[in-house]
Amino acid sequence: MADGSQKIDGIHFPFPFTPYSIQKDFMAQLYQVLEAGKIGIFESPTGTGKSLSLICGSLSWLRDFEQKKRQEEARLLETETGPAWDEKGPPPVILSSCGETAGTSKPTGEPDWITQFVQKKEERDMVARLKEEQIWRRKREERLQQIQHNTKLKYTAKRLRQEEEDTESLLRLSREMLEAGTGAEQLEPLESGEEELVLAEYESDDEKRVARGNQVDEDEDDLEEEHVTKIYYCSRTHSQLAQFVHEVQKSPFGKDVRLVSLGSRQNLCVNQDVKRLGSVQLINDRCMDMQRSKHEKRNEAEEEKPKRRRQEKQAACPFYSYEHMHLLRDEVLAEVKDIEQLVALGKEAWACPYYGSRFAIPAAQLVVLPYQMLLHAATREAAGIQLQGQVVIIDEAHNLIDAITGIHSVEVSGSQLCQAHSQLLQYMERYGPHAMCILLGHILSLCQVATPQKILFSGNIKQNPSTQSLLQKGMELKTINDFLFQSQIDNINLFKVRRYCEKSMVSRKLFGFTERYGAVLSSQEKPRLTGFQEFLQRLQPGVTEAPATPVDEGQARPPTSPLMHIEGFLTALTTANQDGRIILNHQGSLSQSSLKFLLLNPAVHFAQVVKECRAMVIAGGTLQPVSDFREQLLACAGVEAERVVEFSCGHVIPPDNILPIVLSTGISNRPLDFKYQHRELPQMMDEAGRILFCLCNVIPGGVVCFFPSYEYQRQVHAYWEKSGVLCRLASRKKIFQEPKSTNQVEQVLTEYSKCIENCGQVRGKMVTGALLLSVVGGKMSEGINFSDNLGRCVVMVGMPYPNVRSPELQEKMAYLDQTLPRIPGKAPPGKALAENLCMRAVNQSIGRAIRHQRDFASIVFLDQRYAQPPVLAKMPGWIRDRVKTKATFGSAIAMLQKFHREKSASS
Repeated sequence: MADGSQKIDGIHFPFPFTPYSIQKDFMAQLYQVLEAGKIGIFESPTGTGKSLSLICGSLSWLRDFEQKKRQEEARLLETETGPAWDEKGPPPVILSSCGETAGTSKPTGEPDWITQFVQKKEERDMVARLKEEQIWRRKREERLQQIQHNTKLKYTAKRLRQEEEDTESLLRLSREMLEAGTGAEQLEPLESGEEELVLAEYESDDEKRVARGNQVDEDEDDLEEEHVTKIYYCSRTHSQLAQFVHEVQKSPFGKDVRLVSLGSRQNLCVNQDVKRLGSVQLINDRCMDMQRSKHEKRNEAEEEKPKRRRQEKQAACPFYSYEHMHLLRDEVLAEVKDIEQLVALGKEAWACPYYGSRFAIPAAQLVVLPYQMLLHAATREAAGIQLQGQVVIIDEAHNLIDAITGIHSVEVSGSQLCQAHSQLLQYMERYGPHAMCILLGHILSLCQVATPQKILFSGNIKQNPSTQSLLQKGMELKTINDFLFQSQIDNINLFKVRRYCEKSMVSRKLFGFTERYGAVLSSQEKPRLTGFQEFLQRLQPGVTEAPATPVDEGQARPPTSPLMHIEGFLTALTTANQDGRIILNHQGSLSQSSLKFLLLNPAVHFAQVVKECRAMVIAGGTLQPVSDFREQLLACAGVEAERVVEFSCGHVIPPDNILPIVLSTGISNRPLDFKYQHRELPQMMDEAGRILFCLCNVIPGGVVCFFPSYEYQRQVHAYWEKSGVLCRLASRKKIFQEPKSTNQVEQVLTEYSKCIENCGQVRGKMVTGALLLSVVGGKMSEGINFSDNLGRCVVMVGMPYPNVRSPELQEKMAYLDQTLPRIPGKAPPGKALAENLCMRAVNQSIGRAIRHQRDFASIVFLDQRYAQPPVLAKMPGWIRDRVKTKATFGSAIAMLQKFHREKSASS
């Protein structure tokens, strides 16, 4: 038993050490939320042990839930006839993974013998189901105990088998069409291997009217293992997920919990020939191709031919073995592993971690996965994730709304539209005679959707899009219905076209067609395809001549099929008219112009997750202001206010270890007003430079200064360099800037840290540390720890309000004003959105400095607007309660000097 185990309100919480009081409150409240099936918004500042509180609180509830379920099962199975309850009283509730309950109310007016018969039948069915669950549980336990014996499983994943059968069916139809032809017309013979590029016939459900009777294939039997009650934990990045898994490993539950980490093929693929493709889409396409090749029949002549290097991509993946992947699954369930350990195990076991981890989902108790996999319905279904009756924890949820909006927003460039349209036309010229009328109808619909003239760009698809200038410039917003009507595609059944794209895999086949033939199909067709050839060559600078054989991996090629983007856009167009907008971005040329679908109502996709799961926890270090979650997500998703529970705790640091100061005036008694229309004035930039120089004089170690935008930071840096302020700052602290490239962040942070560590050891220099110029919402404002000397002071220059002139933000604000009720005494919903976005970004930035219980830091707000009560109300409570508002700079600098002198002396 862990040394810090606690019993709170009669509930036993294992803990690795004695928890803070706020951790006790956190776990107790979390347990109650899960037990009552509610939705909790949990805010716990970074450094307070939030992850460990989530782990111990949620897994303690799951432990008790499973124990209660086993007790009820044992009671039911004792008599073999049902539960021993008094017939006069209601039957007890039976816990299950699907949230079902035993017993039904007595139908009014029914005779007693009918009611008793129905009740007995329900009891027998329940007992049979419980016996089946026990069998599955016993088999799972035996497997986990016999991992070393390489036990072979007796079932496979029904979902994967169905996907393989669909692929085989499409390929079979393609071959049958090639053999049968389309009548008396002599078709042009296809080259060897080219039949895989031909689209098989596809009929939608409405078009299928073939009588099949009520026969049920034996394969339709549900052979999948039932999903046990589990917790789905998701976060933004794989690094955050890996950190969470490491916390689980160190927790008291690390030896017992069955955990599986999910990721993309890019993160989990162990086939080096596929991995080196780099692009996510290329990796996905190649993986599916290799699965398909596994089931294709090869004739004996091909089997005996020596394999050439360029044909390796058509070979079946050696890691895709059911026996090995099921062995990998049991290894995953037997011991907690992160993504890196899972990949290493996959290489060792010669099994695919991507599919092996998915096989482990049904029996897992804790599933760790990124946002996108949980919040996107198609991805969720493809991964085999079932949320019915399960618990969902969304961590690092401060950008949850933006994440949902980004996942379901799609942008298509004019260049992609032209390329998709041209490739479809060339594809039809090559393979049209080999297809049937229904297929041609779908292809023509796709061509019509992808025609730029129909999409209001007024371009010419026969010319290079990069050389076409557009008369109209600027941004234009339209409703979905208006866009469909003006684009003349309102008569197309987009649902049917979208389903055809999914089933026929047209985008992948079109990519294979382009990959095989490059810019030209044959020497005979070269004169009429010159424009297409030139267009493709401009898109692929490395290709100067169309190859006669399939393109090797080392040669240049388009990263993905442009039709893939068109398919995503088609899916977006099926959204309800009031929930989204279409943005037409007219730029100088057709290739630079774009179409974008903007999701206005993220709740339309979030509602399905909320509806299915048993309980949900939205957690984060800084969630203030939480009104966005309540109004834009939960209320719009149909969640009653009574079901939502809020929990917010203070920080573990002593109150006197933090000093937040709002500066309303500068050194020259000039009001500090960094509004957009004032902040570019020379006197404002001079004032900020003088204040920062004084702060660097009295604050040791590292100072992190945040600006509202990259553009303003560059502008201030250039002005300071010209006026000499930068030179003065450099005499006190070495200056670093936030890098433009993400891969340079680690290097800058390393040099910044070394400078602070060595500043006291350099003789003859006045340098007392380092100054890091950063941007709110940039690479340094989230996920970076400036603990101890790395961040003794955080300076906020101005307030990072979003650009209210942005058409996207204006449309979002107008949508909220129309859909959300106006609360008397508060700002309209649209205006409140801009304020909330601003303050959530500020709260994320200022939280970079305080990272543990013994840390200390000051926070300086350079703008008089921070002193306003509505702004202060949207700060985290542990900061808001300690803010000092100073009207003069002298009193503020004296307080800062005293604070850092005393803290440095005692540390």
